Amino acid sequence: MGIFDKIKNAIWGEAQAAPAPQAQAPAPGQASAPTASSAPSSTSSPQPATKPAASATSSPAGGSSTPVDVAPILDAAVKKNGQKLDWRRSIVDLMKSLDLDSSLGARKELAKELNYTGDTNDSATMNMWLHKALMRKLAENGGKIPADLTD
Repeated sequence: MGIFDKIKNAIWGEAQAAPAPQAQAPAPGQASAPTASSAPSSTSSPQPATKPAASATSSPAGGSSTPVDVAPILDAAVKKNGQKLDWRRSIVDLMKSLDLDSSLGARKELAKELNYTGDTNDSATMNMWLHKALMRKLAENGGKIPADLTD
């Protein structure tokens, strides 16, 4: 698994771990919709009661209908981490907030995955490019990214 996939899976995994919105109860006098356990079963052609959940690696075209709101997930990851990290400006801090390897070697690997054509020995320039490229790539894969981070 590449570095981008590790970042994406960490973010999407946190999104899946967040509590889902509660279904509203039917109004008084209305019948509730049948649930999987109350639906009649068929013995001749069993069908799954529910569709399987979309995997953490699915893209919007792959069935994920709701974008993953990346900013609150990373804000929570920073808070959970306990360090003063600025994921909005620093690729290193973003990776640290997700408890991922943020070493120069890992960032060079991410640069290769994201098709960076600059000098990887100029880490400051590479890091700025990586952060923007990562935000764009997350957006392409179903992430909701604040507009100022994809410019």
